[in-house]
Amino acid sequence: MEALLKTQLARRRERLPDDTTCFRWIDGELNGVTVDVFGPIAVLSFYREATRDEARRLGELLLGPVSSVYVKYRPREAKRAANEAVDALAPVEPIAGAAAPELVVRELGLDFVIRPSNGLSVGLYLDAREARRWVRANAKGRRVLNLFSYTCGFGVAARLGGAARAANVDASRKVLDWGEENLSKNGVTPDRFDFIAGDSFDWLARFAKKQEQFDLIVLDPPGFATTKTSRFTASRDYHQLVSVAEKVLAPKGLLLSMCNVEALSLEEFEAQVARGLGARKSRRVTSFGASDVDFSQPSALKCLVDERA
Repeated sequence: MEALLKTQLARRRERLPDDTTCFRWIDGELNGVTVDVFGPIAVLSFYREATRDEARRLGELLLGPVSSVYVKYRPREAKRAANEAVDALAPVEPIAGAAAPELVVRELGLDFVIRPSNGLSVGLYLDAREARRWVRANAKGRRVLNLFSYTCGFGVAARLGGAARAANVDASRKVLDWGEENLSKNGVTPDRFDFIAGDSFDWLARFAKKQEQFDLIVLDPPGFATTKTSRFTASRDYHQLVSVAEKVLAPKGLLLSMCNVEALSLEEFEAQVARGLGARKSRRVTSFGASDVDFSQPSALKCLVDERA
C-alpha cells in the first residue's frame, strides 16, 4: 500500500501542470477510494462501505506528503445522502493530522479558497480543471454566463481570461459569497450584480425576456437538483437546459455543456445536447473530459463545446 501511494504521488507530480497545487492522487488504483490533494491537506473519499477505523488507518498512511487528511463517505444513492446527517458523511475534524479549516490552493496560476470541513464538497471540483482552462483561454472580450456556478470557478477563470462580464448563477447565496472570495483572491474586485442567487432555469427565462445575450455559456448542473420551482435530472432533462440556454446565446456564441453522471454515456449525452439545440444551426467545436494526468480514462466527466451559427 505504501509503495503504491508513493509511486502514484510521484507520477502525478511529475506531469502536473505548472503553478498547480491541487490534484487527484488516487483515482481507481484502490477499490472504491479516491484521494484529492489540496496543498497541504488531502481529502479521502469512500464510494463504498468503510469503517472509521479503516478510514483512520488509510488516512495515517497518507500523512507525510500532506499534514492532514479529511474523510468523506459518499453514498451513490442521492436519497441516502439526503437522509444522513452531513457530519456523519463528512466529519468536521480530520481523520488524521492537524485541523485545517480553510486554505488557498493554486490551479493553473489561479487561487481558490478550500474548506476541507465544509460537507461533501470542499470548494473546487478537480476533474473540471481542463474545462476551466478552456474557459479562461476563450473568454477574452466575451460576455460569460456561468450557471449552477457553485463557488464560481468558471467565473473566476473567465474574468482572469479577460471576459467583458462573467455572471454567476446558483441557488445558494452561501457558495456565491464563496465565489466572490475566490475572485478577490485573484486581485479582481467582485461586482455583486454578477453573483446571482436563484434557480438557473428561472434566470434563463428572465434573461430571455430582457433579450439579454451571452457569448459564452457554461452549463455544469448537478446530476440531480431540486429547488422551490424546479426538479432536474441530467439523464432525463439535459436537453431542456440546453434548449433554454440556447435562447440567450449570442450569434457565434459558445456553449460549454458538462455532465458528470457516470451512467449517462458520452453518446447519450451528445444526443441530449443535440436534442436541445434542435434544428438551430450549430457546429461542434471540441469535446474533452478530465485530465489524464490525474484521472482515470475515460473519465465520467463529459464536456462538449458547440458554437451557434
